[in-house]
Amino acid sequence: ARHFDTRTTEPISFFLSSLEELLAWQPDSNDDFNVSAVPLAKRQPPLRSKRPRTLVCHDMRGGYLEDRFIQGSATRNPYVFYHWRYIDIFVYFSHHAVTIPPVCWTNAAHRNGVPVLGTFITEWTDGEKLCEAFLAGGEEAYRAVSEQLARIAQHYRFDGWLVNMENTLSVSCVGNLPPFLRHLTAQVHSAVPEGLVIWYDSILQNGALKWQNELNEENRVFFDACDGLFTNYNWKEEHLERTRGLAGPRHTDVYVGIDVFARGDVIGGGFDTDKSLRLIRQYGLSAAIFAPGWVYEHLGAENFLHNENKFWGLLAEYLPTHSICTLPLATSFSLGMGTSRFLAGKEEQAGPWYDLSTQEIQPLYAEREGRLSTSCCLQDAWSGGSSLRVQGTIPAGEEHVAIR
Repeated sequence: ARHFDTRTTEPISFFLSSLEELLAWQPDSNDDFNVSAVPLAKRQPPLRSKRPRTLVCHDMRGGYLEDRFIQGSATRNPYVFYHWRYIDIFVYFSHHAVTIPPVCWTNAAHRNGVPVLGTFITEWTDGEKLCEAFLAGGEEAYRAVSEQLARIAQHYRFDGWLVNMENTLSVSCVGNLPPFLRHLTAQVHSAVPEGLVIWYDSILQNGALKWQNELNEENRVFFDACDGLFTNYNWKEEHLERTRGLAGPRHTDVYVGIDVFARGDVIGGGFDTDKSLRLIRQYGLSAAIFAPGWVYEHLGAENFLHNENKFWGLLAEYLPTHSICTLPLATSFSLGMGTSRFLAGKEEQAGPWYDLSTQEIQPLYAEREGRLSTSCCLQDAWSGGSSLRVQGTIPAGEEHVAIR
């Protein structure tokens, strides 16, 4: 039943709520439509290059909204993400124990060369019980969990996991945590090409729940056991300085958290997110931008595309970009949503629709010059729901005009 929406009977993407569900999971032919059909495209420079990276952690209203409908939905003014050139990793986040990314996100990200991670999360008292059940016992129990997580990523063809434990751990649990992370990382690496496991900064090596906002000797043991650390958001410049010193040659594996909603004692969020990002880059560290859906949730759906371009345009200076490196390249710039559907320049069907799996490559960059600007046009399209609008004034007598 979890493969189908109870109201409409349409196929949907889903999560797992408990350790029992995780351990009982098996590939199921009812569920083939949840398997990503788009392989991870190559891009330049590759993820493992030593320049600072940008991770986006998508957390919106509990997740599995209209994006859960595998065949799309008739959503008016949906949330879309299309600034793939600027980012290195996309995490789909929710508060369910095992968050399997909806397949539409994996398809859209892979088309643009961006790996997608699900989330394995434990929280509060229930989280303590879950951890006790698989970490306090022997090797066999935690190996079974890591093998299932790797198998799920391999089956649905996404690229790994963010591991987020936000509860206290007993001494026996925390003792098994580094070997669990090492085993999970090894399993993911062997099951998924380019696979990744990233740890969220929450637990100390003694099992206490205490966010550090940096890499330090209290949490380093977990960083050493996997591919990266995603720090909490309440850092100051001295945290960055200490992190850079301790991380050494692995400094780009530290993703410094930025909460776009600016909750807690943070340096900048909203349209001031660039203040945080500027500091992070000064230390050569990677960044984890948490909940950039703020643009949609806080400012509303009406002028979303305009506000989204403004938000990413303000960050562009601090976001190393990626180039497409496979030819031939074809795109009609469709965002995977629209107010009508077009085919070969003719309107086929009027009415709103949303299906990120059909989003086409978006080789777009924020323009800094200002004479010509690009934007998305929903009123007319060649294929899909939108086209690229280029507007501005070209001075008389100018023969060559280039736009990025």
